[in-house]
Amino acid sequence: MVLFRLAHNRRPLARYAHNLASLRTPKGHVQVPTGLFIGNEFVRSRQGSVLPVINPATEESMLQVEAAQEEDVNDAVQAATDALDGLWSKLKPSERARLLFNLSELIQDHAQELACLESLDSGKPFHTVMESDLGDTLDCFRYFAGWADKIQGRSGGPYDNAYTTYTRHEPIGVIGAIIPWNYPLMMMAWKLGPSLACGNTVVIKPSEHTALSALKLGELIRKAGFPSGVVNIVPGLGASAGRVISHHPHIAKVTFTGSTKSGKNIIRASADPIKKLSLELGGKSPHIVFADAKLDEAVEWAFQGVFANAGQSCSAGSRIYVQSSVHDEFLSKLIKRVKSVVLGCPFEPKTTQGPQISEAQMKSILNHIERAQKQGAKIETGGRRRQGVGYYMEPTVLSGCRQDMDIVHEEVFGPVVSVSSFGTLEEAIRLANDTQYGLGSGVHTQSISTAMACIDKIKAGNVWVNCYDVLQTGTCFGGFKQSGIGKELGEYALADYTNIKQVVIKT
Repeated sequence: MVLFRLAHNRRPLARYAHNLASLRTPKGHVQVPTGLFIGNEFVRSRQGSVLPVINPATEESMLQVEAAQEEDVNDAVQAATDALDGLWSKLKPSERARLLFNLSELIQDHAQELACLESLDSGKPFHTVMESDLGDTLDCFRYFAGWADKIQGRSGGPYDNAYTTYTRHEPIGVIGAIIPWNYPLMMMAWKLGPSLACGNTVVIKPSEHTALSALKLGELIRKAGFPSGVVNIVPGLGASAGRVISHHPHIAKVTFTGSTKSGKNIIRASADPIKKLSLELGGKSPHIVFADAKLDEAVEWAFQGVFANAGQSCSAGSRIYVQSSVHDEFLSKLIKRVKSVVLGCPFEPKTTQGPQISEAQMKSILNHIERAQKQGAKIETGGRRRQGVGYYMEPTVLSGCRQDMDIVHEEVFGPVVSVSSFGTLEEAIRLANDTQYGLGSGVHTQSISTAMACIDKIKAGNVWVNCYDVLQTGTCFGGFKQSGIGKELGEYALADYTNIKQVVIKT
């Protein structure tokens, strides 16, 4: 049974100095906190629970971090509630903006340390984190910092001269955020940026697989000057810490990025009491290549669209449909490009693909490939685990994939793509929409009418034309159907982090 209480007479918490570890990396030693970040202190779990941190490139345990249980989440919610009722709510919006800008500068100053932790924890190539993930993280925090003093309501229209009406945007309260392991730092920014800009406080649970960069960010949050309790970071298992966050009556909104299955569990858990929800869930995104496309460019975008981040992306374009007249040429070029992938140590400059996040995830990918073979798909390249240490998967291209195969409908979350052919525009759109998901889609053509027809008819939250997975912090990102509720990024995200109040004054 989950017991919720906001205990004002908590026992003294263990202090920061007891929860600091030093990790040796090819870029030097990096110090990282290992405690739960609650009330601007790194503390031990009340029950002494810990999580092992496994390096997926070596399969070795690097250290242990504290694992949040029910009482720890309660402490974090209490700290967030106290902050909301205290200093945080008294700050001017411009002061919230200044703190977010301070944090951005600290992230930039500590970029190499954060990138090292991200690479050790998740297996991402170090240069990818430095060149891509950290840049996107900084953009996100800076973008929402700029919004903090520009969140405004609207005046009502002149419908009745006897009344003056307007709307206010107010903080929702304590936000519970649950983030995945595939883009840890970026997801911290996606959740914290709009939450804090709007004046909320946050209890955020990073994945049990990738807590290190999140905890390091907690250290920087404190250094940036955020008041105690505004941000609380509680690594833990979904079945324990995540479940408590979803149920907790003093959390006003849950924002989650992860699988559709987990998202459905959160919807059920958040029904009593009813919470606001933002859910960015799974996908099985189509990538359509028409005969008039610039084929070499289409091949490169299709490759990046599914094999980036070792295929571990919710928007991966993991089912490619190629018009029949260019199918064979496209497939040949794609196979050649995939064979150029370099698997290796995340800190080696030549490495282009790191390991999968865990042994369980690697085995799941292998199971998907095995079932695809049994159902008639042909492995054109890859299909196996790389020999040796680490959870490395060969990037895999499957051809001859029919629409009734599991591989065409199930999210693999790995470096695996199915390639099929189509004849007409109408068939391409039908195949693209034949899915429970609706997150991303790609279209390659030189015909504006073909592109516009696809934009109009494809049921997905994102349509990329002659590109793929290009994200702009100032627009938005989110899915249709089983791919989620609400939007991340941009002004659209801000609306999901405020309560809108109507005011009517008799004049």
